[in-house]
Amino acid sequence: MTLISPIRTAIIGFGSVAEKMHAPLIDVCPDLELTAVVERTSRRCEQIYPEVTTYRSLEELLEQDGADLIVITTPNEFHFPMAKLALEAGKHVVVDKPVSVFSHEAEELQAIARDKGKICTVFQNRRFDGDFRTIQQLLESGTLGKIAYLESHFDRFRPQISDNWREKDVPGKGITFDLGTHLIDQIVLAFGIPDGLFADIRKQRTGAQADDHFDITLFYSDKKARVTAGVLVGAPTPKFLLLGEKGSYQKFGLDVQEAAFKAGIKPEGPDWGVETEDRWGMLYFENETKPLPTVNGDYRIFYQNIADAILRQKPLMVELNQAIVVLKLIEAAFLSAREGRILTREEGSW
Repeated sequence: MTLISPIRTAIIGFGSVAEKMHAPLIDVCPDLELTAVVERTSRRCEQIYPEVTTYRSLEELLEQDGADLIVITTPNEFHFPMAKLALEAGKHVVVDKPVSVFSHEAEELQAIARDKGKICTVFQNRRFDGDFRTIQQLLESGTLGKIAYLESHFDRFRPQISDNWREKDVPGKGITFDLGTHLIDQIVLAFGIPDGLFADIRKQRTGAQADDHFDITLFYSDKKARVTAGVLVGAPTPKFLLLGEKGSYQKFGLDVQEAAFKAGIKPEGPDWGVETEDRWGMLYFENETKPLPTVNGDYRIFYQNIADAILRQKPLMVELNQAIVVLKLIEAAFLSAREGRILTREEGSW
């Protein structure tokens, strides 16, 4: 079946990430139309988007052919079975990260998508953060010369354990599956697949059921990268630190888009994702220090690429095989943390 624009799109689960981020991004994409939602008990999506039809289960939506593109934003443990069901029904699928809890499940989804001739990908929106796009620009331009080290933080101060499912003892819980998925994906995109890794993954808060801190080092032949996140970090830490033979780049503060989404600002117009000068990172050279304008962040690129891939056969920017590599690295990180040793690429089979 040849689809036409706009593509009928459904969101499965309407929690905060669906309401504040996915739905607005779908709404402003000219080639997508939010036509359906799955909410088990409420009709919150209808209150915001009156044209949407609410279904009580994914099975009901598929049975009634309510959409052609399925966006899954449920807790992690449901990603795989729901994505599999949607693909087998002949639908295109976007899954909020991670695409599944286990890499072998993601490989199964990849095989089904290939067999059905459908798109299956993962919402790696932080590839389109302004700070990471700036890092990519620096790497491509060679401004800092040969790179030796990249450090990436996602630190917050949240000493109280919340009631969110991510902090409960369920499959796919914890900060490593949550933020680690983003940070590792960025490193692999920047530097490729590492030769080895070492991980320290902990539950730092009293009574924590899920990991709330990780510190993972990814080793390459001529450089290394460190990704870390924690919830007991009250002091400022850099979001990025990039070191090269010609100089360094340091950036503080998170990309501005998430705060804009939380404030209910619609993601449209040329000013979306633009960072003010006081938030720019700094370049440090031997005899000079100067600010570097941050490249505009733009999560809208992700969903437009999905539409272009479906309608115009353009290549996906976020491919499922990349998500599989990230999952294998996360699996290796948990093993490394348990055994307290470096794992090589051969051992981890990533």
